[in-house]
Amino acid sequence: MPMYLNEDQAMLQDSAREFIATEAPVSHMRALRDEKCKDGFRHALWKQFAEMGFTGILIPEEDDGLGLGHVEAGIVLEEIGRNLTPSPFLTTSVAGVSALNAGGKALREKYFPGILSGDTVLGIAIEERAKHRPDQIAMAAERSGNGFKLNGKKSFVIHGASADALIVAARTSGSAGDSEGLTLFMVDKDAAGLSAEAARLVDSSMAAAVTFDNVEVDADAVIGEVDQGQDVLDALLHASRAGSAAELVGVGSGAMDMTVDYLKQRKQFGKLIGEFQALQHRASHLYSEMEIARAAVMKAQQLLDQGNEGADVMVSVAKAKAGRTTGLAVREGVQMHGGIGMTDEYDIGFYMKRDRALNEFMGDANYHANRVAQMHGY
Repeated sequence: MPMYLNEDQAMLQDSAREFIATEAPVSHMRALRDEKCKDGFRHALWKQFAEMGFTGILIPEEDDGLGLGHVEAGIVLEEIGRNLTPSPFLTTSVAGVSALNAGGKALREKYFPGILSGDTVLGIAIEERAKHRPDQIAMAAERSGNGFKLNGKKSFVIHGASADALIVAARTSGSAGDSEGLTLFMVDKDAAGLSAEAARLVDSSMAAAVTFDNVEVDADAVIGEVDQGQDVLDALLHASRAGSAAELVGVGSGAMDMTVDYLKQRKQFGKLIGEFQALQHRASHLYSEMEIARAAVMKAQQLLDQGNEGADVMVSVAKAKAGRTTGLAVREGVQMHGGIGMTDEYDIGFYMKRDRALNEFMGDANYHANRVAQMHGY
C-alpha cells in the first residue's frame, strides 16, 4: 500500500485537525491540570468526539460503527498527541474496541452503543508490574458457580477510577509466563469487591491502582474463550501499541512545530536564532527522524488492517521508533527554548511530560527494541 493518505483519509485528517485544535488545544489540558480534574478528561468533549463519529472508527458497520481501520484511528490519535488532548479515545475506542471485536456479539451489543454515543469509557487492566510485562500476568480468576471470582491487583490502569468498565486479563489456568491459560473479562465499575486508588501521572492524566477482592463475574463477562485469551490480548496489545505510537508521533510533531516557530521568532546577538547553522542542522535532523517515525507507524497500521502476520513485529518497530524520536523532539524543544523551556509558562514542557507517560504505555522504546531483536533470533 502507498505510504500516504488517500483522499478520504486526508479529509478525515483535515476535520480531526480542525476539531481538536479548536475544541481541545494545549490550553485545554493546562486548564484541566490547574483545576485538578478528578477524571483527567472532560466528558462533554468525549461526547463531542462521538458526535464527530470518531468513537466508532474501529466499530464494524454491522454494529453501527464506521468500520474503518487503524490508519484512520491513527489519524485522530496523531492530532490528539499534537494538541496534548486529554481523552479516553486510545483506551476505549482503540484498545477496548479491538478487544471487544474479538469477543462475542452479546458484549458488543452491551458496550458498543455507549461508546458510540460517548457515554461509556473503558479502562485496560493488564499491567501488574512497574514496567510493561504482559507475558507475566499472574492475577487469578477461579471458577465460582456459573462464573469466576477475580483476586489480585492491576497497576497503571488509565482512567481506572472513572471508567464505566474494565477489560481485565487474568489467569484461569497455568502460571505467569505460560502462553495458554489467560482469559479476558469485562468487569463493570460497580462490581462488589472492586476498588480503585487514583493517581495523577506526570503529564496530569489520571491512572489507578485497581484491587480485585473476590470480584464475581458471570460467564457472559468472558471476552472470547476461557483459557484462550491470548488472541484477544494480542489484538488489544497490537491496537494500543500502534495507537500510542501514532499519538507519540503527534506529540513529537507538536513539539517540533512549536520549536521551529520559536527559532523563527527569538533573537540573539541581533539575529534570529534560526539563522544559526548549528540549530538549522538539528532542526533538519529532527524533521527527518519524525518523518521516518510517521512512516513506520503508518506501515504498522496498514499491516494490522490487512491482517498481515508481519504486523506484530512492525508494531514494535513503530512503538520503538516513535518513542525514541519523540524523546529527541521534546529534548531538543526544551533545549532550543533555552531557560524558558523549563518554566511552566511555556507549553513545550508539557510535551516532554506527555512523552514520558505515553512512552511507558504498553511498553517503552527499550522494551520494543528488545522484542524486535528477540523476534529476529537475537
